[in-house]
Amino acid sequence: MKTALSIAGSDCSGGAGIQADLKTMTLNGVFAMSAITALTAQNTTGVSGILEVSPAFLAQQIDAVFSDIRPDAVKIGMVSSAPLIATIAERLRFYQARHIVVDPVMVATSGSRLMVITPNRQEAEVLSGRPIHSREEMLAAARAIAFDCDCSVLLKGGHSDTDADDLLVEADGTETWFAGRRIANPNTHGTGCTLSSAIAANLAKGYSLPQAIARAKGYITAALSAGLDLGAGSGPLDHTLGGKDIFTWMNGAPDAIQE
Repeated sequence: MKTALSIAGSDCSGGAGIQADLKTMTLNGVFAMSAITALTAQNTTGVSGILEVSPAFLAQQIDAVFSDIRPDAVKIGMVSSAPLIATIAERLRFYQARHIVVDPVMVATSGSRLMVITPNRQEAEVLSGRPIHSREEMLAAARAIAFDCDCSVLLKGGHSDTDADDLLVEADGTETWFAGRRIANPNTHGTGCTLSSAIAANLAKGYSLPQAIARAKGYITAALSAGLDLGAGSGPLDHTLGGKDIFTWMNGAPDAIQE
């Protein structure tokens, strides 16, 4: 069985962070593991507290995983301080980790050709220093980030006002658009965690980066379409897809690539 590691913060309400990552990776057919960067007190209405782990303890967690059950892919989520970022980078270099997916990207200081970062439109505007209001501007921004960070970039279009199309610019310059339909569901807590974890899971299973993204987009569309409604704020996704077609999302073929 293929394996994946999430390095991220804990969400006690279960909608995002490590909890969302583990559910997503499991539903996408890999054995899921975790290294926790911080405990958070949060729910669908917001975050009320953060308790960060020490860099030494984070390193111990990563060592414990890699020394026993080596992950086939790694997803990096919330990392709340520079020392923790440095610890993750040093440990992943030491173990020569592959198939690294980084979200949120605002914690990333440098890239790697083995890595894909997944900014939304607003994050990409900050990283590229460019406004993004069109597909042409998405392309220019993604190219700029890929060049600056020397890694692949998936610029997510879910924050667009018109569609949910995403753009992948790979480290070698290959460009692929992924069509996405906007789901009328206000409950989007943990969508970034879910997408990046699904990508990591499918990379671990041996899919190419475009295939992994296509499968991940299919999974998150199904999770949003399930229409789970929990909490007083922006609620979580249904990572079990309402119990429907689970085998399809664990083993089915990608269908979201736009030629």
